[in-house]
Amino acid sequence: QVQFVESGGGLVQPGGSLRLSCSASISIFSIYAMGWYRQAPGKQRELVAAITSGGSTNYADSVKGRFTIFRDNAKKTVSLQMDSLKPEDTAVYYCNGARTLWSWGQGTQVTVSS
Repeated sequence: QVQFVESGGGLVQPGGSLRLSCSASISIFSIYAMGWYRQAPGKQRELVAAITSGGSTNYADSVKGRFTIFRDNAKKTVSLQMDSLKPEDTAVYYCNGARTLWSWGQGTQVTVSS
């Protein structure tokens, strides 16, 4: 059974930075495209960043230039560096496959507020 454990969220002021991390219990992690998703209150979950098995990345327009996704296949982790955070980035952040979806983890709360 695939499990994801997200960490690194917290309360940060606008303009601040956070780095989220996710460990995945996927047996052949390196072959899967991975993604970071977020769900804000009252909104649908959305994919904000994805990284292929080869390391190519793609971002939602709302986070492009501010967020960076990267992966460590040896450690089976995927991380999200978030800079220049805005209040509208407030959400619960989750990792999962970018093309193949497994069960969702608990997520990690990110709150951007002064």
